[in-house]
Amino acid sequence: MPSIKEYNIKLRSLKNTQKITKTMKMVSVSKLRKAQEAQAKAKQYAQTITELITRIVGSVDDSLHPLLQSKEHLKKALILVYTSDKGLCGGFNNNAHQEALLWINQNRTRYSAIEVSCVGRRSYMFFQQREKVRKYYKDFSGDPQFDRAMAIGEDLTEYFLNNEYGEIFIVYNQFFSPLSQKAVFQKIIPAEPEEIVKKNGGMVRDYLFEPSAKELLNFLIPHFLYFKIYFAFLENWAGEHGARMTAMDNATKNASDLIDRYTLLRNRARQSQITTELTEIISGAEAIQ
Repeated sequence: MPSIKEYNIKLRSLKNTQKITKTMKMVSVSKLRKAQEAQAKAKQYAQTITELITRIVGSVDDSLHPLLQSKEHLKKALILVYTSDKGLCGGFNNNAHQEALLWINQNRTRYSAIEVSCVGRRSYMFFQQREKVRKYYKDFSGDPQFDRAMAIGEDLTEYFLNNEYGEIFIVYNQFFSPLSQKAVFQKIIPAEPEEIVKKNGGMVRDYLFEPSAKELLNFLIPHFLYFKIYFAFLENWAGEHGARMTAMDNATKNASDLIDRYTLLRNRARQSQITTELTEIISGAEAIQ
């Protein structure tokens, strides 16, 4: 049985850990509120622009924009994986990793090569020993900005237009609540008109375009791509802080339970020690008599 001193050391350590996890939870609560507000505002815009793109691309020929054109002859794929820069957020990052790995393992024979680009230090650390990493966007994950999403979108567009990849996918954690985040795997390039219309239940109509449909698509399609990347940023950002808040809350509760347990064990050890000392005193007194 550990001594009272050893129990006291464990209790001090647990109390310090509890203070840290409680503080981290409070920080995550504050950051989550900010992230939720940004995600909620962006969600309304995402729905509007998706509806607009659905109506337009469903009524035009995909030859009008290169990002709508399939390149089935190119058997090379790229996956953009979003994770956090920091850990201590439960299975949040692992969910994205496993979603990407599952798809890679199921589709490896379909492609001559599958490569990964990473947004977030955790995904880079995970994939650098497993798959070929095309690019690591360092320090992007913790501060979602639209210009950063544009920079990533421009890179992906350049890869596709230069015939480096036939398909480009994205993996991120969609935020539902602090207790619920779901890993999402989507194709973002090429944008497929039929799939967009099917997923959003849109009706195909004939439109008169002013300016021309080609000019309109030249503006809308890249903007739609950049916003999808930015929205994934926001979803992942909110999910990270929600997962960390939940993980730190659970860690605080576990520390509290352990403190109660070790306090009880320490008290029992102290009681046993006192009983032993009293027995020795009484035995000594009886021996003298």
